[in-house]
Amino acid sequence: MARTAKGIFTGLLLAGLLLPGLATATTATVQEIATASAEGQEALPIENHRCLRCHADQEEKFSVARDGSRNNIYVDPKVLEHSVHGKVACVGCHKDVTKLPHKKPLAGSIGCVECHKQEMGKLGKDADPKKRERLGVVLEQTENYLHSSHARPNPKDQSRVSAACHDCHDAHNIGTVGTAQRAEHRLQNPEVCGRCHEKQKDDYLGSIHGKAIVEKKDDKSAVCSDCHTTHAIGSPKDDPAKLAITKNCGSCHKDAQRTYLSSYHGQVHQLGYTNTAKCYDCHGGHTVKKGDDPTSEVHVNNRLENCRSCHKNANDNFLAFQPHGDPDNKEKYPGLWWAKRFMQALILGVMVFFWVHVLLWLYRELMDRIRGKGFKENLDQPDIVYFRRFTPVWRWIHALFAIATMALVLTGTSLLFSHTDWAKAVVTFLGGPKMEGIIHRTAAVIWLSIFLVHLAIVTVNIWRKRDTFNWFGGTSLVPSLTDLRDLKNMFLWFFGRAERPDFCHWTYWQKFDYWAPFWGATIIGSSGLILFFPEKTAEFLPGWVFNIATLVHAEEALLAAIFLNTVHFFNVHFRPERFPMSTAIFTGAIPIEEFKHDHRLEYERLLAIGELEKHLVKRPSRRADLAASFLATVLIVAGLTLLTLVLIGTTTMH
Repeated sequence: MARTAKGIFTGLLLAGLLLPGLATATTATVQEIATASAEGQEALPIENHRCLRCHADQEEKFSVARDGSRNNIYVDPKVLEHSVHGKVACVGCHKDVTKLPHKKPLAGSIGCVECHKQEMGKLGKDADPKKRERLGVVLEQTENYLHSSHARPNPKDQSRVSAACHDCHDAHNIGTVGTAQRAEHRLQNPEVCGRCHEKQKDDYLGSIHGKAIVEKKDDKSAVCSDCHTTHAIGSPKDDPAKLAITKNCGSCHKDAQRTYLSSYHGQVHQLGYTNTAKCYDCHGGHTVKKGDDPTSEVHVNNRLENCRSCHKNANDNFLAFQPHGDPDNKEKYPGLWWAKRFMQALILGVMVFFWVHVLLWLYRELMDRIRGKGFKENLDQPDIVYFRRFTPVWRWIHALFAIATMALVLTGTSLLFSHTDWAKAVVTFLGGPKMEGIIHRTAAVIWLSIFLVHLAIVTVNIWRKRDTFNWFGGTSLVPSLTDLRDLKNMFLWFFGRAERPDFCHWTYWQKFDYWAPFWGATIIGSSGLILFFPEKTAEFLPGWVFNIATLVHAEEALLAAIFLNTVHFFNVHFRPERFPMSTAIFTGAIPIEEFKHDHRLEYERLLAIGELEKHLVKRPSRRADLAASFLATVLIVAGLTLLTLVLIGTTTMH
């Protein structure tokens, strides 16, 4: 009892000695905390290992709410450590956690967008370039997300977005590029998207893409984000999303995309419009299957109905159409291959011959002018007497034909070269592909009508002169052996081995300029009509004709555009004796001295038979001359502009 009393006494004595100091220390600590709080200093953050005491517990992976629902709270420390967020503090994202244990459930204040922007702002000039580059990609994706469908308010609960970052990404398991985590996340992509898009997920899992992902674990197969993009996801009903999906198909199917883009459907798509067939319109969207699958939309038994979704009256002949016909694949598409080779040989042969002809002619005329030879108009004393070369009917026909041709070239090549910026600008200016098509077909009708009217006039004129008309004479446009002789002599003149040959009413190059449209009208006109009326054409011809027609229509149009705006322009306007232009086709007359130089045989013939006076006229009035010069200038500038655009398109085609 005495010992107990002694212990109590000793304890009280020690307490009396220590408590004042302890109280002082405690008061000081409280004051420091209060001072730190008052000065705005942050308390030390909660360290990750403290969070993982609960969240890394293998036996307590789930928390059970009052309603019985289970919430997964488990975080694998090893997985977290190897993720891109492995060095980020838990409370760096879960900012509402200020003490442990925290409130349940968490408020969810995870600012992914804000955090990534702050991280970029913290990077100094000496920061790792790879880290800066990667964070830049993240910010770009973030910006895409903010303008996507997922960032819009949820229709059922407008207090939250349709899908937040953590709805798609497991924040504790975001792997770096090329890691197993990323591959695993890719394989889970359909399941993640399917949480909200159940119908689309079910369709996808039955497709060739879905089976490869689920059954074969083939991470090369297409998943949702490959087609719809990862972050810039828009409504599939809107044009940007349709264009993106069609473009993304080419990420895997490059050859199919290449042949698709060379078709009318693909050209319209490449211009930025979606009013024609896209990949998923024919192959299905989430239900893509092999062509030999009876349930596939492109199966031979289902293909016609597929075509009829756009071409209401399509018949069985449509099935012979080759949607991905490749003119460079001889084994699979021999008809297309030979058609392309024929057109290429034709274009190359014509252009090489006439460009050589142009260059030699240019050289010879320049040499003659240096030596004081050849024809040179005296501008100080211009001719008063002119020779009437063309009647008003032919002048109007030529003007309308030239304008229609240029309209056809502009509208046609803007489709053919849809990959260029200028084509997109032209089609936008015209009001879109539908209006471009209307203008093109209207110009085609005018073009063919002019050609047929011309044929009718020529036929009537020949019939009236049937008793005296000389089919192979100098006034006839029918080619003859004389033209071959003139061509030979012209080349001799080019090389300085003979004098320039004399010509009659029509020269050999003028006859070529005349007869070329007959070939062009036949090829371009017939192929154009086939493409203009596909359903009517299919009543008589198999569908592969559309492939041939598309190819030859484009190739022949290119030949015409390049020839007219180079060779024809040189022959008529740009050779030294005519530069900068000839207005004869617009005024209908040329100076008598010029006529005598260019068509000496015709001049001498008319003079000999006493009919020269019938063709002589006064010099065109100044007003007529100015109008003709203006029209010629406009057409020449337009033609050269078209030539430039065509050459840009041709040289940039893949």
